[in-house]
Amino acid sequence: MNYFLVKSEPFKYSWEQFEKDKQTFWDGVRNYAARNNLRAMKKGDLVLWYHSNEGMEIVGIAKVSKEAYQDPTTEEEAWVVVDLKPFKKLKKPVSLIQVKSDKRLANMDLVRLGRLSVQTVKENEWNIIMELSDTKL
Repeated sequence: MNYFLVKSEPFKYSWEQFEKDKQTFWDGVRNYAARNNLRAMKKGDLVLWYHSNEGMEIVGIAKVSKEAYQDPTTEEEAWVVVDLKPFKKLKKPVSLIQVKSDKRLANMDLVRLGRLSVQTVKENEWNIIMELSDTKL
């Protein structure tokens, strides 16, 4: 299994709205590194949901329900989307401040590549986030 993190501004699309919708496709990615991360996602992979700009915290876990396919919001073939379903809300959100202050997470993409909207998460980083959030799968 692989782990990822996606960023969403809560005023545009929050975790709460995602839970109400029960599924979404992750569209609008126009960065090649983020696109490559979308292409790497496999059905069943787990994805941390990060509220950016407001809140600035990891709040939930989504699951990839459909692998990469053409982004329906553009005719440009370079861009793809994946389908995500809510899996679990974190027991306690994990703030960016917590992530940055934990030396074990110093190399996490969220710290190193702050502007990247779709990121990889290493298994050890995933486990630390689960520990910080008091969340068990």
